[in-house]
Amino acid sequence: MQSETKEKIIQSAGIVLTLFYGGFVFWLYLVSPTSLQDLSSKAQQTIEKATTKTQVLTGIYQIDEAKFQEGLEAFRKDNFVLARDYFEKADPEKLSAKVQFYVAYSFYRQGWGRFYNDDELFKKGLESVELVMKLDRDFRADDPDLKLKTPVELKQELEEGLRVTPEDFSPIKIFRERK
Repeated sequence: MQSETKEKIIQSAGIVLTLFYGGFVFWLYLVSPTSLQDLSSKAQQTIEKATTKTQVLTGIYQIDEAKFQEGLEAFRKDNFVLARDYFEKADPEKLSAKVQFYVAYSFYRQGWGRFYNDDELFKKGLESVELVMKLDRDFRADDPDLKLKTPVELKQELEEGLRVTPEDFSPIKIFRERK
């Protein structure tokens, strides 16, 4: 009787180890690291993603406030690409209306121009502001530096920037202010 129990334990352990090894090989295939250092960073990214997904599933997901503050600093210095990078790290699951509002606003500010607007950046801004509206339709920014406080105002400004109107050809346009 005891030898049967030992055999079942050994078989079960063998199956578990085989599945673990197979999963590890599959993961290596998916991330395809090029060096041991790359392997380490890919492993860390995988663990961070798994942790974030677990937080979302359990309802304890929160943004990384330190990364958000770094993003705000970059945003206020008009370094919008860096700001969006920090915002992405602060809210990897894109579940915070506040963070996503700043992402949309950064697309607006970076794409705004005295003579013309960058349509690609404005389109990305529209996608981001639509997400904000899905997350919290009544969101209102409390930042005194922002002239546009709601997603509806920002959406209107982005849509207006994408339209071609006779006012676009007016020389007075160069005197307008970015919001």
